Amino acid sequence: MDQKHIVALLGATGKAGKYILQELLNRGYALKALIRQPNEFTIAHPLLEIVPGDIKDLETARLLIKGCYVVIATIGPRKDEPLISSLSTLNILKAMNEFNIKRYISLAGLNLDIPRDHKSEANKAKSDWMRQNFPDAVSDRQKAYDILVESDIGWTMIRLPWIEQTDERRGLIVDLYDCPGEKISTTDLADFVIGQMEDVSYFKKAPFVASI
Repeated sequence: MDQKHIVALLGATGKAGKYILQELLNRGYALKALIRQPNEFTIAHPLLEIVPGDIKDLETARLLIKGCYVVIATIGPRKDEPLISSLSTLNILKAMNEFNIKRYISLAGLNLDIPRDHKSEANKAKSDWMRQNFPDAVSDRQKAYDILVESDIGWTMIRLPWIEQTDERRGLIVDLYDCPGEKISTTDLADFVIGQMEDVSYFKKAPFVASI
């Protein structure tokens, strides 16, 4: 299949990633999914190519991204690897630049702060709690955002509240300044992420997204 139709997906086994993967396949997209333990991955589909490996390895990033036109990253901080956000971002951007791929979509928590935010007191408290209890992971996610800001990639970093695993579609609220809800369903999130592959509305922005 032509490069313009292939999606590179990281985090396909995660809470959000597996819903995004399935929805992409349902809509007829060809995928290259990075899987760290392919022997434990049970999904098979003619449109799905498994790339074994770890995004910490630049060569793996190259193998994943080559031949794709958009990269979607749903990976979050790992318990034993709190600094994965910035390292993965650096490797993804290096590979994207090598292959002249311009669209990158990633996920983050609502604790990510950017200068124009106007968070409610409740959301500020949640961000403060995360910084106090997971300082390394929060700092590294902020570093990943700073790396994107300095790049010339057409990135969107989607900031999320609690992710609820459900097939129910409830509709979405999007806000650039504060998180507009307590939860987002995995199906609503998949719809929004896939929509961003072609939508330029949030290029180089970090919108908050929640279910109605």
